[in-house]
Amino acid sequence: MTPYHDGSSTLELGQRAPAFEGLLGTDGRTYSLSSFDGTPLLALVFSSNSCPTAKGWEGELVRLAEDYRDRGLQLVIVNSNNPYLSPLDSHAETARRAQATGATFLWLSDPDASAARAFGAICTPTAFLLDEDRRVRYSGRLGDSRRPETAGRHDLREAVCDLVENRPVRVPETVPFGCSIVW
Repeated sequence: MTPYHDGSSTLELGQRAPAFEGLLGTDGRTYSLSSFDGTPLLALVFSSNSCPTAKGWEGELVRLAEDYRDRGLQLVIVNSNNPYLSPLDSHAETARRAQATGATFLWLSDPDASAARAFGAICTPTAFLLDEDRRVRYSGRLGDSRRPETAGRHDLREAVCDLVENRPVRVPETVPFGCSIVW
């Protein structure tokens, strides 16, 4: 695991993603990592309903999922904020947010932050791009700005493009920024 400045750590490149289970989706079903078996690329984005950076990138995530759906990408939002300390991040609010964005991808609630802790996500948004063997091929920020329209780099999109084109990810790791996950 790669250490952050605060002593916590995140998964290292090439490391197999940790299993998670029992995360409630906005569709009412529960999910585990194995629920996505057979998906060539899985992008897990740890996000929240109240972080301005996360909210600012939602439209870009919708476009990314649409652009690469037919090329094997499944994008999943994971909200790991404690809903008791951050009421805007309750499962009901997450379902409303998912519907408001018009996203066709899945949103999961991780209210005890067990998935976020296992992956080493400490802020929102943080992305982990996993290959078919569920090894980390990219981890970090969505882009180099708090708003996609001012970004010079769209790091997650570029990583997805590299993998879809069977190239090594040119920038496989970046430092995420945004709002701290509310434990």
